[in-house]
Amino acid sequence: MSGHIYGINGPVVTVKDAPELAMMDMVNVGELALIGEVVGVEGDTATVQVYEDTSGLTAGEKVVGQGAPMSITLGPGLLDDIFDGIARPLKVVEAESGPFIGRGLAIPTLDPKRLWDTQILVHEGDILQPGDCYAQCQETPLILHRCLVPAGLSGTVSRVRPDGACTVEDVLMELTDERGRTYPLKLSQRWPIRTPRPIAERLPIHRPLITGQRIIDTLFPIGKGGAAAIPGPFGAGKTMTQHQLAKWSDADIIVYLGCGERGNEMTQALEEFSELLDPKSQQPLMCRTILIANTSNMPVAAREASVYTGMTIAEYYRDMGYHVALMADSTSRWAEALREISGRLEEMPAEEGFPAYLASRLAEFYERAGYVRTLEGREGSVTVIGAVSPQGGDFSEPVTQNTKRYVRTFWGLDRALAYGRHFPSINWLTSYSEYIADLKPWYDAHVSPKFMEDRQRIFTLLQEESQLLEIVKLIGADVLPEDQKLTLETARLIRVGFLQQNAYNAIDTYVPLEKQFRMMEVILALYDGSKALLARSIPLSQLRATGIFDRLCKIKYEVPNDSLDRFQGYEQDVAEALRQVDEANR
Repeated sequence: MSGHIYGINGPVVTVKDAPELAMMDMVNVGELALIGEVVGVEGDTATVQVYEDTSGLTAGEKVVGQGAPMSITLGPGLLDDIFDGIARPLKVVEAESGPFIGRGLAIPTLDPKRLWDTQILVHEGDILQPGDCYAQCQETPLILHRCLVPAGLSGTVSRVRPDGACTVEDVLMELTDERGRTYPLKLSQRWPIRTPRPIAERLPIHRPLITGQRIIDTLFPIGKGGAAAIPGPFGAGKTMTQHQLAKWSDADIIVYLGCGERGNEMTQALEEFSELLDPKSQQPLMCRTILIANTSNMPVAAREASVYTGMTIAEYYRDMGYHVALMADSTSRWAEALREISGRLEEMPAEEGFPAYLASRLAEFYERAGYVRTLEGREGSVTVIGAVSPQGGDFSEPVTQNTKRYVRTFWGLDRALAYGRHFPSINWLTSYSEYIADLKPWYDAHVSPKFMEDRQRIFTLLQEESQLLEIVKLIGADVLPEDQKLTLETARLIRVGFLQQNAYNAIDTYVPLEKQFRMMEVILALYDGSKALLARSIPLSQLRATGIFDRLCKIKYEVPNDSLDRFQGYEQDVAEALRQVDEANR
């Protein structure tokens, strides 16, 4: 199954005399056996996109098909490592070719020599169905790796290897189907990256992904198994926000996908994650993290494949019953790769030069998120959080607009907030979450029945502030009635003391839901008490003079997450300030 190169256009190669090549087949191109994928077939001519640099390729070189779609190897050893867009381990690549990726490197995804202490969970004669667990090993101190029967296979266990050390290529057992065909099962398996892994049932989203970021968890939450977009202009903090979510969210496993971003950002992520400890287990954060890097100087075709590589790995761990969060930074660079390849394929361009199938490709990616029941009967999820980098911060451009069609949470970053040192720079007026109604029962049961009520009151005050600021621009704040001045003062307290969060402060970088709720309660208690005083014609200036508003701004730095009883002191301070003003006016 081979042909020869007829034409070369960047990463796009035309192959002649290849009637046996099929769409999506993997191929090896040229004397260096560069990795490629068939993206078009016409008669005995095939079009191949090559995932490596095509410099030096010449017409007439042989192209050999592998007879299978673009696939990656899945198994223990993925965690605590960093890979390129087609799942080659970059640490091994560096050892073999230096700081830049050499061409034609046939490096396996998983170390074939590493031994894993494996426990076999089945016996000869057992009948297994797709998704049944037949072996397990401790991949990292945090993650137990479970080997599952691949989809489409079932039968009787005919041979079993004893427990002990084995590699990912050792056969652990053999499965014989009803026709007498025998299939060897290993610690590892292959899976095509563009094919979603099967599930038993898609479940409704009912649990939040707790991130520890107040503006997200309180105002714009995302459910486990949901999809969110983080659009924003250059410098607004997309990567910083995703780093925070990767560090602190309560997902079991993090897949961080750097797609077309700067290499120093991936280096920073690798170094930071290696130094950080997981807050729940005090183990290194990399023990539950997988990094996939296709930086801006890597081959553009591999960038297009990298998002599917990351999603396939996320689904693999989801099928074991884990909750996985996939951070894609950024889908705009991925869309640009689509546009470049589409142009070289001479396809008809659509809006802003993007291919007409941009929307369907985005849908294929985001719709693979979900909260599911696996084939084994466990619950697992893949939550997708994709950064979008619209040129000039224009949210009306095609990638942002099409992304909004497939996500239910939108965290719009604001350049003015970022330049004003307000982080996370999520604009509370342009952002939204459609998971509020789905998550309300969980918040009621696990935090407080008042949580969503307080959240709505906080959000209403911020909206009222926006309207009042338009009036202030025209006539000034001094002529406003006292109740509207109170709205502005309380909204300022919410913005500075609640929404603004310091990632470099040990106390403020992560905030549990209970603390977020207590902070809202204190702020609203001050607002309600102040409103009662204003109803008696007492001016707001007297309450400001007590310093209580500035005092509450410091809660986020002064109350550790494990000392929430200190809120009683702030509640007493609020009551005392209100009492002083009340007595002074009797």
